[in-house]
Amino acid sequence: MRVLLVSAYELGHQPLHVAGPAGALRDHGHDVVAVDLSVQPWDDVVLDGVDRVLIAVPMHTAARIARTLLARIDRPTCCYGLYASTCADIADAVVAGEYDDALVRWVETGDVGAVVQLGRPRGGVAASPARDILPPLERYARLSIGGEERTVGYVEASHGCAHRCRHCPVPVVYDGRIRIVAENDVVRDVDRLVEMGARHVTFGDPDFLNGVHHSMRVVRAVHARHPDLTFDCTVKVEHVLRHASVWSELADAGCLFVVSAFESTDDATLARLDKGHTVDDAARAVSLLRGHGIEIRPSFLPFTPWTTVSQLHDLLDFVADHDLVDNVDPVQYSIRLLLPPGSLLLDDPDVAAAIEGYDPDRLSYVWRSSDPAVDELQAAVAAAVEHGATYARVREVVGATPRDACCAGAARPRLTEAWFCCAEPTDVQLGAVR
Repeated sequence: MRVLLVSAYELGHQPLHVAGPAGALRDHGHDVVAVDLSVQPWDDVVLDGVDRVLIAVPMHTAARIARTLLARIDRPTCCYGLYASTCADIADAVVAGEYDDALVRWVETGDVGAVVQLGRPRGGVAASPARDILPPLERYARLSIGGEERTVGYVEASHGCAHRCRHCPVPVVYDGRIRIVAENDVVRDVDRLVEMGARHVTFGDPDFLNGVHHSMRVVRAVHARHPDLTFDCTVKVEHVLRHASVWSELADAGCLFVVSAFESTDDATLARLDKGHTVDDAARAVSLLRGHGIEIRPSFLPFTPWTTVSQLHDLLDFVADHDLVDNVDPVQYSIRLLLPPGSLLLDDPDVAAAIEGYDPDRLSYVWRSSDPAVDELQAAVAAAVEHGATYARVREVVGATPRDACCAGAARPRLTEAWFCCAEPTDVQLGAVR
């Protein structure tokens, strides 16, 4: 079979969620080709000679783009990833979780089996990602640090998450479980990325310290082989503090920054989301990591059905008070709660009372704030950040008192892709298909 794999969007990284299953299909004798809509425009000619089409939808933006694309494809299609179920009405098949074997089965038989797959690879060995069918790393997001930019690779040491934060799409599929990627497989993939020119690696696990002992073994092995390679990872506030003893070693091994879902600076909201931390904990996490020379890049969920204008001001003040202005991409100030099918928040009475129905185009249940002014502010902030608004401009939009805020500029390490997995797609992103 000749199989086309499509990546709609993977946060500016070379798409592992295409390279992985492409490697599995190649191992089974199939001819694989790929297109990445984040760096390549869609052209119908890519369908010539193709028997099956697989579209990766690991996040909301990818699913939105995929639905636009599916209407143009006249081949059997399968969507796979965390948001696969949102495409069940338009794709021929969908599968989420540990999907490599299921995708091979679908290509060969037309059957994926259960929609959610959580088993290990057949034979216990994962295929090597077929990165050679993708655009080179130079086409993707880079690490910006100290006035220079470095090529970045993307790997995962685990899938799923041991926690069940109520706003997150991961527990909808994994239900509090994780699946470890074998240490040798991760290290082999990092070796390949370094050969391709990577000087920095992102560990894209939903939480890198879910399996802390496994992750530390991976870091040690990678550092032993590539002592000059730096990295970043994503870790819950709860785990930053619980595993305080590992940060000295991680810093020595090249950890530059940690992405962490702070979500809110309101303790009641954090409890409702079942985040496992408080606002004070978030502040402690900033201090702990900085004590080891590691920066933190918080992500936020400012707009929920119960958000108040005062809470928005508190969040912006928290960012300034903890010298995080340069650590937060402005899009974070615009994020509005998404409620896709299966969201654990749909059982919350306050959320249910705010819902006005399901919007299949936005792939989310539509909700309205009890204060119309908050919804108006969200729209205004979203428009501002899409057009390059700064922190100071966001404060102005929401009516917060002006603040003088420290900003370290290029000294703070960051990736050059500023968009976020739960942000609504931009017209530019959707235009890759149009």
